Amino acid sequence: MGTNPYNTGLDRTPANYQPLTPLTFLERAAAVFPDHTAILHGDLRRSYAAFYARSRRLASALAQRGIGRGDTVSALLANTPAMLECHYGVPMCGAVLHSINTRLDAAIIAFQLDHAMAKILIVDREFAPLMQDALALASVTPPVILYDDPEYDGPGSMAGAEEYEAFLATGDPDFAWLMPEDEWDAISINYTSGTTGDPKGVVSHHRGAYLLAQGNALTTSMAKHSVYLWTLPMFHCNGWSFPWTLSAIIGTHVCLRQVRAEPIWRALAEDGVTHLCGAPIVMSLINSADDSVKRPLDRRVQFFTAAAPPPESLLAEMDAAGFDVTHLYGLTETYGPAVVNEWHADWSSLPGPQKAALKARQGVRYLPLEGLDVLDPDTMRPVPRDGVTMGEVMFRGNVVMKGYFRSPEATQKALAGGWFHSGDLGVVHPDGYIQLKDRSKDIIISGGENISSIEVEEALYRHPAVAVAAVVAMPHDKWGETPCAFVQLSSGHDADEASLRAWCRDHLAPYKVPGRIVFAEIPRTSTGKIQKFVLRDQARALAG
Repeated sequence: MGTNPYNTGLDRTPANYQPLTPLTFLERAAAVFPDHTAILHGDLRRSYAAFYARSRRLASALAQRGIGRGDTVSALLANTPAMLECHYGVPMCGAVLHSINTRLDAAIIAFQLDHAMAKILIVDREFAPLMQDALALASVTPPVILYDDPEYDGPGSMAGAEEYEAFLATGDPDFAWLMPEDEWDAISINYTSGTTGDPKGVVSHHRGAYLLAQGNALTTSMAKHSVYLWTLPMFHCNGWSFPWTLSAIIGTHVCLRQVRAEPIWRALAEDGVTHLCGAPIVMSLINSADDSVKRPLDRRVQFFTAAAPPPESLLAEMDAAGFDVTHLYGLTETYGPAVVNEWHADWSSLPGPQKAALKARQGVRYLPLEGLDVLDPDTMRPVPRDGVTMGEVMFRGNVVMKGYFRSPEATQKALAGGWFHSGDLGVVHPDGYIQLKDRSKDIIISGGENISSIEVEEALYRHPAVAVAAVVAMPHDKWGETPCAFVQLSSGHDADEASLRAWCRDHLAPYKVPGRIVFAEIPRTSTGKIQKFVLRDQARALAG
């Protein structure tokens, strides 16, 4: 083939090509809407002009301390204005933001600090004791900047730490911040939960963050000047890239230090919140609030959830309270949500059970995701679109991670065959919507038959007395494994093992009925996910 004539003499120049980065969203917002409220936090009201200036101060102050391209800045912060400033100020000096889960223990934080080679720490005063314990175990000895949130009045200090506001004061509000040299440059590193070994550091790049941030706005139909309530931790996949999304639409961040019913309802009523994200447990918190806490809403509020499908009863309660719930799905390796349950208008008129079944599906690819499929991991061929045949959910595109930091073998394995292997098992329905059935390690094999733990959980969730259900494999002398269900009952409801097993027999094939049902508090990870590895240990112990 000959030379493409449209490439001859038509080169990339600074005039026609710039690396994509979400940092430009804040620059534009501050230039066009300098006085628009960017951040609400307690009594604090901060404009876009001030937000941009403070982010540039942070970048400048970090640069003056020798922090530059490829250096890691670790942040142990709540959902506060400082965390938003870190999402801009840290990459503005070329550094990489490492957001630390505030619910981790000191040993895991120490591992992350060492693995990420942290050069400087920004720590909320509340978490100072935790960071001190972590530093005592870590090899790195970075300086500490201590953030004193005006909404926190509890204990916490660190000897020798520099105060955040004083640190910012050393920076230049007109700092000429750095564009990435390449949009493939890292913007953040986030660590996986590490339930089966050491956590892996997921490296995200500027291009992916730019695209997913815009994809959030388009997928969730966020209008200009939307108001977003921070019930999702910003340390979790960089808050699903919403810290950058809000600048793109010149929206308002409503920071929330703690996820509690009263401040959530107050923000919904008084701050004009239009959007929020969270696990079903956040929905339960909102719904179960005392009537004296709840407020009437004069608009529909968009709630995005990305954990296990909410039970039909919870969806009905959220709808009645004024919330439209949309199911998202993704992983840290895909910058957060990259799949959405796009809702068809005619589905809304379907009977409750049918509507709930459709709501339970994860859906179709986000706009900035180029490829989503369920493949046979051995042949890498798509599974039949029958809603039954299981395969592994795989992703391909610009919102897939660069890879795992300092873990080339794990990276090659995760990206083998030109797809990101999620480890999630799912099916594809005839209309192309995918639905998760299990994690590959959670599938239950009983007498040679595969049992989806999610399918058994969904059957239990349909029982009015069940608030939370988690199903794992229990060793069995005859069948190899059988399902073991751990159940939390709804307030004011009662049920026993026999009645729930009878319910399951009415809704499941006989071999899928749990051999044991345990009533207990369900353990969760620091991000609200059910700790099935803990439950598997308990099931093995119960089996003797």
